[in-house]
Parts: sequence; C-alpha cells; structure tokens
Amino acid sequence: MASHYKSISTAEFQRAIQYVDEDGKIFSAAQASFLVLSQATGWSLWLFLYKKLPGFSAFSEWAYAFIAAHRPAFYRISLWLWGRRHSPSKFNNISWLFLRTLGLIYFSAFISFGVQAMGLIGSHGILPLSAIINATEQQLGLVRYWLVPTVFWFNSSDIFIQAVCWAGAALSLLVVFNILPRLSLFLIYLLYLSLIYGGQTFMTFQWDILLVDMGFLGLILSITVKPGILLLRWLCFRFVFLSGVVKISSGDPSWRDLSALTYHFQTQPLPTPLAWYAHQLPTSVLAFMTFSTLFIELIFPFFIFFPRRLRFIAGFGILLLQTIIALTGNYNFFNLLAILLCLSLFDDAALQFALPRQIVLYLKSRRMIKEPRKIVFRIMASLTAIIIFASCVLLAIALGDQPPAPLTFINALISPFHVANNYGPFAVMTTKRQEIIIEGSNDNVNWKEYGFKYKPGDVTRPPSWNIPHQPRLDWQMWFAALESPYQNPWFRRFLECLLQGQTPVVSLLATNPFPDHPPLYVRAQFYNYRFATPKEHEQTGAWWVRDLVGDYFPVVTLK
Repeated sequence: MASHYKSISTAEFQRAIQYVDEDGKIFSAAQASFLVLSQATGWSLWLFLYKKLPGFSAFSEWAYAFIAAHRPAFYRISLWLWGRRHSPSKFNNISWLFLRTLGLIYFSAFISFGVQAMGLIGSHGILPLSAIINATEQQLGLVRYWLVPTVFWFNSSDIFIQAVCWAGAALSLLVVFNILPRLSLFLIYLLYLSLIYGGQTFMTFQWDILLVDMGFLGLILSITVKPGILLLRWLCFRFVFLSGVVKISSGDPSWRDLSALTYHFQTQPLPTPLAWYAHQLPTSVLAFMTFSTLFIELIFPFFIFFPRRLRFIAGFGILLLQTIIALTGNYNFFNLLAILLCLSLFDDAALQFALPRQIVLYLKSRRMIKEPRKIVFRIMASLTAIIIFASCVLLAIALGDQPPAPLTFINALISPFHVANNYGPFAVMTTKRQEIIIEGSNDNVNWKEYGFKYKPGDVTRPPSWNIPHQPRLDWQMWFAALESPYQNPWFRRFLECLLQGQTPVVSLLATNPFPDHPPLYVRAQFYNYRFATPKEHEQTGAWWVRDLVGDYFPVVTLK
C-alpha cells in the first residue's frame, strides 16, 4: 500500500500512522489516529478534543511520539493488558444475555411483591395504599405527577395493585423471550417505579432502587449497545466503590479493626444456613475476609476503567465477593443484580470461554441489536450524559463535597425517576441481634407466639433460603428492632391488624396461634439472639440461643 503514496517516505511510514483524506491531504501521528477513530460511530469525541481543547493536540502528539520511540516496551505492555486480540471488543451477546437475565430478575421481583401486596398495602393491609394516595394528592396537587411518578394516581384499588404486579411479571417474561423488549422494558420500569412509591415503607430498600436503575439502563442498552455498556460500567463502579466508602466514612470501628465479619453473619437480617458455619470460622480468617471485602470494594472498582484484562480482574473479584454474600445472606435479588452488573465488564470474546459451546452457538445465532438512526443515537447519547452528570453530583455529595446549588437543583429535578442514585450497604455493622417476638392472648395471662416465615423465632428452626424472594414484613421487623416502636408507625398498625384478624396480614406469617378468632390482646417482646455454638447445637439441636430483654410494645387491645 505504501507504494501507492509516493509523496510519503518510508521513514514517515515507519515513524507514525498516516491518514490521507479524499482530497489527498496527509495527516500523521496522533491526528491521523483520531481521524481514523472518528470514522466509527461514537468515537468522534477525540478528534473534537484534538481540534478544540487547548493543549490537547500538543500533549497527544508528544504522547504518540514517546510511545512510538519505545514500541517494543509498550507492545509487551499492550499484550499484558489487552491480550493478542486486536479487534475492538463486541458486546452483542453480552447485551442479549444481560437483558434476558434482567427480565428474569424483574419477574421474580414482581411475583415476590405480588404475593404479599394485599397484606402490605391492600385495603385491609398494614399500610393501605388508597390512604396515602388520597393524602398525597391533597398535599401536592398537580405536581404530584412529577414528584411521585406512579400509575396508582389513576387507581389504587386492590384489583389494580394486583394488576400492576402480574402485568409486570408478564412483561418481564416478554423481555426474557425477546418479544417487544424495548416496549416491555419501558413498561416494567414504569410499573416497578410505581410499586416503589406505592409500597411505602416496604419498598425503601437499595435493591429496589437498583432494580429500576438497571432497568432504565437496560432500556438504553436495548436501543444502543455502547452507551448502555458505558452506563452499566459506571453504575457498577459507583455501586461497589460507594459500598466501601460508606464503611470507612461511617467511622464504625468494626470495619477499621477488621472485626466486622465476626458480627455480620449472626446479626444480618436473614442469614442462610451457611451463615451459621461462616460464623464459626477462626477470628483470623474472618479478619482476612473483612480486609478482602474492603480491598475489593475500594480498589477493584478503578480497574473497571482500565483495559480489558484489568477490567476482567475487577469483574472476577466483584463476582467472588457478591457470590459469598449471596451464599451466606438472604438478600433476595440484590446480589443477583450486582452479579449481573459484572457482566458488563466482560465482552463477547470472554463469554465464549465461560459458557458451554452450545450456548455460545445459540447466542451467535441471535439477531444482533441494530445500531439506531443518528437522531436516536444522539438522544441516547444526551440521556447518557445527563445520567452521568447527575450521578457525578451524587457521587461528590457521597464523598463529602457540596456541589453548587444549580447542580443539585438539576439533580433533584430528575431524582424522582431514580435513573441516578447513590448506594452503600452495610455502612455500620450491627454488633448484637435483637428480635421482636409478637404474642397474642385471650386472657392477658396465657400467651401464644406468632411465627414468621423467615426471620428467627423458634430457636430450633434452622436459617432458611429465600433468594430471590424478599419477605418484606420479616425484613421490616429486623429494622424495627433497631429503633423504638414509635419510630415505626406501621408497627402499631400491624398489631391492630392482628387484633382484627385481617386475613391478608395474617397470611404473611408462618403460624397463627389463633386460627378460629383473633386474640383479645397482643404484645411484642424483645429478645437478644445469638448463634448457638457447635457444642450447644450438638447437645440441644438449637441453632439460636435467646434471652428475654423486656417489652418492645406493651399489651394492647382493640378496646
């Protein structure tokens, strides 16, 4: 090819890349590289910076000359960072698998809430949705449609609540089977966002926000791949990095002296059966695991922005951490979402080595996501920029900075839609476990205990598995034990429902000691719980040991 361009000497070809445009004008080195890049969709930014940003062209040319003068050394570095694959990474199979898996998680989330909805927010539930809808409508007026975006403004009946849950589940299956995926993704994002507002106290968890966050990014991914992958990686960075930052910034000594995991497996909301065994590990092992958690959360996220091999290291490290958490704690679909986020750190070539040959061949046979028209791509690019901007403002706030008021105002404007959020689980470690045990009586003398489906109660019942289902009442009982009952208005309403014998609420429990008629009295007792030692477990068969502390809520009756 060099023989066709007599005006370019062999020495010039050896020194740098050459670019000849349609008019025969010759460009070389960094400028030529950026001109080549600009021919690919989405890569024209570098040429724009070269032409418009002061100092960028000079630095680019210096960097190009320095690397060209040391080609053998940088070639070895590039082999280590990128491997011998010189073609650009592709993400069509990654995107297809991500969206199908996201649909499955959405499906489980809608089903999980749907089977509990009547007891939680139904007309005879703990926090009836119609009451909060009517109160908020009177308070906010028309602005409610923006500040509280939910379809329940149009109907908040029990039938409509059920319709939202089951419609969401059905649309999630359409995503799984790749039927109208873009429309389905938009609708399930809207429906689950509605449930977050409609679910009130029972839908305030970080994983619910993460699900709608990832759902919206999944919608972008289904339209255009590269902006979608970029946003998912940026979300993965913020999610993991902030999980480490909050642990350090909280000032909790258990993270700083590496003793956090000596408490965690025992005091977390709903331990799995493996948590009991993890709790018995030597203190030195638990300290090493605590250090490893902090190292992965604070260091590995930065590898996400490095070349593919370092990015793969970050992906495997985060996957390992999230898998261990999922094995020892029932965090429903939280860890599944985090594991799914890691998929964006890999590419199609890496996927071929991780999956069986038959699955790889199946994925290759699928229709690729077509690149959208330029106008659609520009809209998606603008939306990507808005999300990155808003999340950067939130990240600055999380790191202790206070951005200017105009920036926080813009961020607050879009915050109701949860397309940019901050995360940070396990900031402060709970060092002792206190459980609320609810009892009923007909004579205020003989008391019978209500049993919950998943949270600790009967000391002989082992911890169980419930992933990806989230028993939301059980979870709220764990949080209620950290506060007084007067900080949890829903708790008083819950006791009232038990006294009334409300069937939807009672069905949320595992055992009802008053099957024929509700009790005349109820009370809530406070207990300290701890895991039984191996010796205690062998002797008594108990998984837990509990000691009565006193009353959590006094004896009450409907009268």
